[in-house]
Amino acid sequence: MAISTPPKSDSDPSTSATSCSLVEFYRAQGYKPENSVGYLMRRIISLVGHGIERELEPAGLTNAQWVPLLKLHMGCASTVAELARECDLDAGSMTRLLDRLEAKQLCRRVRSSDDRRVVNIELTDAGRVAAKEIPKILCHVQNAHLAGFSVEEWQTLQGYLRRILNTAQTLQASVEKNEK
Repeated sequence: MAISTPPKSDSDPSTSATSCSLVEFYRAQGYKPENSVGYLMRRIISLVGHGIERELEPAGLTNAQWVPLLKLHMGCASTVAELARECDLDAGSMTRLLDRLEAKQLCRRVRSSDDRRVVNIELTDAGRVAAKEIPKILCHVQNAHLAGFSVEEWQTLQGYLRRILNTAQTLQASVEKNEK
């Protein structure tokens, strides 16, 4: 049974982004990880990721490699630094990932002529062809995982997930603000 508690102070990063009082959906006593939203989301992400990787295997792409390839194709980033931020990776991880994509001749790094510190990334012709196929695969796998949902249920689920994401981003911004 959920318990409603008074709102926490404004400086507390766990305060909800809304004016609603905090509801404690979980308690330490009797806590079961398999019933937590975080556990369920992580399991779903893992299973969907495995499905995507299975579908991309014939193209020689891993689950980690399709993300930067698609982001480059969609114009979300054009430099190594931008792509690392977009993919939520550190510079070293991005470098290793780009090494693998270059070895597969899907992209190339080109040093900027304006600023030698900047490294641009370009898709090769093969990279553009591979990237164009990724949305079809993503749609196929995600639709398979949503089998049995009505359009209304899917839209409701998206709304709930966006609310969780918005609250998580608000909490993160609050923590970062308090760390400064």
